[in-house]
Amino acid sequence: MDSKFLYLALALIAGTGLLSYLLYNKKSPTPKTDTLYTEALNAMIKGEKGKAIRYLRDVVKQDSNHVRAYLQMGNILRDDHPDQATKIHQSLTVRANLPTDLKVDIHQSLALDFEQLGKNTLAKREAEMILKIEKRNLWALRFLLSLAEKEGKWDKAAGWSKLIQKITGKQDKHELSRYIVYKGLDKLKKGLRDDAKAFFQKAIKSAPEQGLPYLYLGDIFEQTRDLVKAIENWESFALRDLKKASQVFSKIETALFDLGRYSEVENFYRKILKNDPTNLEAVIRLANVLEEKGETSAAINLVEESIQPGSRNIRSDLMKLKLSLTTSTPVELSHQIDTILEKLAESIDG
Repeated sequence: MDSKFLYLALALIAGTGLLSYLLYNKKSPTPKTDTLYTEALNAMIKGEKGKAIRYLRDVVKQDSNHVRAYLQMGNILRDDHPDQATKIHQSLTVRANLPTDLKVDIHQSLALDFEQLGKNTLAKREAEMILKIEKRNLWALRFLLSLAEKEGKWDKAAGWSKLIQKITGKQDKHELSRYIVYKGLDKLKKGLRDDAKAFFQKAIKSAPEQGLPYLYLGDIFEQTRDLVKAIENWESFALRDLKKASQVFSKIETALFDLGRYSEVENFYRKILKNDPTNLEAVIRLANVLEEKGETSAAINLVEESIQPGSRNIRSDLMKLKLSLTTSTPVELSHQIDTILEKLAESIDG
């Protein structure tokens, strides 16, 4: 009886010991690679690069075939360590049996690596590798277009742009016209004025509503002192590109003055304001013209109409103050100054 009890007691002790060992010495389960990879992507989205790198390193420790983890690791390193990023991505190109989309992503990353390093020829080669895999890959085409623009290769840029437009079905004659203008500017820099003029005229035929070629044609006619044609082209530019119209305001005023046609300045600014009533530069210049003609009240009314409720822009207020110096009382002028100071304070506080 005693021996049976002894055996039972020993069995219980052994069982308890085994259970304790299992409970206290059991290692926590290793996170799965897909969970770690997801955590890495979340960290990247939050801009936590260091945390993302740590997660990705854990992924590749557990699974050295996790190509996308290596890919993302290189992408993170690109900004600060482009050489390391390039080495990582280049090592992935020798992996066998990769799916097409992954091959494309690897070459895309390498293209960006080389661009970061300033090695545009190699960056271009990687983008072209993508096109060998996917002929209609828009990312690669747009990347090559961007490189061509940076390098000033306008024929190349036009070619890539046409291909992109063909694939997307979105035609943009203005973009193609702009490349022709840039070719003209290159000629102008070399002193080849006639060649430049021919390109600007070609650009107009390509896209008549594009304002840019008119600007440079006007400049060429100014250089040859054909001020009538210069003014015609500058006006065409201003009316086609209202946001940039102020670039030619002084040019047109000076040319009209030289031709003895300064009275036409008022009509020009009225044309601009008819098409763009909010053009403050045109308002101010027209107000100056009206004041010179002795029409101060009309100038003040014009400026007052341009002041937008709640706007912190004080240019109209300053113009009104200037025009009011000879027509308003000191008290009225003081109120105007107070308004300007309030707007300035709001701008500083805001």
